[in-house]
Amino acid sequence: MRSFKASLSIIIIVPAFAVIVSCTPGSCFEETDALVKAYFYLDETGESRSPDSLTIFGVGMDTSRIYNRSAKVQPALLPLNADAISCSFVIRLNGIDDTLQFRYLSYPHLVSIDCGYTFYHQMEDNLTYTNNIIDTVIIKNKSITTLDVENIRIYY
Repeated sequence: MRSFKASLSIIIIVPAFAVIVSCTPGSCFEETDALVKAYFYLDETGESRSPDSLTIFGVGMDTSRIYNRSAKVQPALLPLNADAISCSFVIRLNGIDDTLQFRYLSYPHLVSIDCGYTFYHQMEDNLTYTNNIIDTVIIKNKSITTLDVENIRIYY
């Protein structure tokens, strides 16, 4: 009789433990942030080249820097605000500031059951920027997703 109770206890406890353990957070191993992937190119030669020094922060948010005098950044990853339709950044390349503004539409996207939802963005054509060091910005892919795809090219 004792072995029957022990077996019954094991039959109940082991599946219950498996259910509890399988629902623990941290089981998402997929990328969940949809970021603008900005690659840098030399204007004179057209070759891919990261700037010697890169600082990026949101306009009016210079205390929250995405990059701070970073070297060898290729690509720069820029977050967009899903609650807004535009986002502006100050991009300091080799000590010279320019401003880059994106206009976009955001929509929810299911990454997976484990990871939940994230927001993807669809960039509009009217990208604006200043020309202090940046010569040209070209949109290569308007869809801003979690995939590792070049979205814009910044020629400086």
